[in-house]
Amino acid sequence: MAKYDRLLFILNLLRSRRNLNAEMLARECGVTERTIYRDIVALSEANIPIYYENGYKYATGNFLPPLNFNIDEYITLKTALESSPLYKAGHSRALIKSIKSKIEACLSPAVKETKKFTTGTISVDIRSTDSPNYSEKFYSAIEHGIRHSQILEMRYDSIQSGIIERDVEPYFLIFIERAFYFVGYCRLRKALRTFRIDRIIDIKITDRKFIPRGGIDPAKYFENSWGVFSGEPIEVEAIFSGKAARIISMSRHHPKETTTPLKDGKVKYQVTVSGTEEICRWLLGFGGDVIVVKPLHLSAEVRKRAGSILRNYPNR
Repeated sequence: MAKYDRLLFILNLLRSRRNLNAEMLARECGVTERTIYRDIVALSEANIPIYYENGYKYATGNFLPPLNFNIDEYITLKTALESSPLYKAGHSRALIKSIKSKIEACLSPAVKETKKFTTGTISVDIRSTDSPNYSEKFYSAIEHGIRHSQILEMRYDSIQSGIIERDVEPYFLIFIERAFYFVGYCRLRKALRTFRIDRIIDIKITDRKFIPRGGIDPAKYFENSWGVFSGEPIEVEAIFSGKAARIISMSRHHPKETTTPLKDGKVKYQVTVSGTEEICRWLLGFGGDVIVVKPLHLSAEVRKRAGSILRNYPNR
């Protein structure tokens, strides 16, 4: 965190919380206590009236104007920030903490008083399956490459191909299917590819620039995807029965699906997806309560994988 940003962050902390000592401020800012003492001196030299009384405080309530949030708006915004995958995964955590501090500092006195007696009623748990061992420097390198149209040199551990070195034109970062990915044009494969962040082994920003290709948009790129795979759209039709039919009827699983009730409580399910790998795994989870009608190659793949499962559990 740059010094100017840290000084503003400290001011917001002092305005929103009480009895913060140097140790607490150092922990919040990710610096040493000695740095905090220097920052306090710098703020005092700038004629900002900070004093110490059971913790650091400053002597005016007029440094920042109050925000015109009511209590419901404040709770909703706080929940959204704390539920962000960026916050939970660590990436941009410092930025989100800074935003929260600024919001707290600018609340009106009435909202500050009300929130003392308000119990949170909303809890959103957006789970991430990212490995805890990946380096956050990858994020900054990818973001830099996107902003400045610079090619990235990357060593990537692909499930299908293993470890391969690639030159990639980065286009956007996205959190989808419980993990962070970035989409880029792979010069090795000569096509757009989706890369999972925690499968990156190493990444480097090069001095080589690229001219961004037109028409690359996250919404369009994942338009027909079941999860993170993309490709040519394929029409899938399946017949669900038993408990699976009730599950399909009671909830949505894809934006472009249609369900049609049939006789005997069965349900016809139709959807257009990009590739069949992910929907194949999903269909297998319903066991004998689903029959794939089309495409034929998806039906054959489900049969093949079901046979492999049965071979792993011979009669004993």
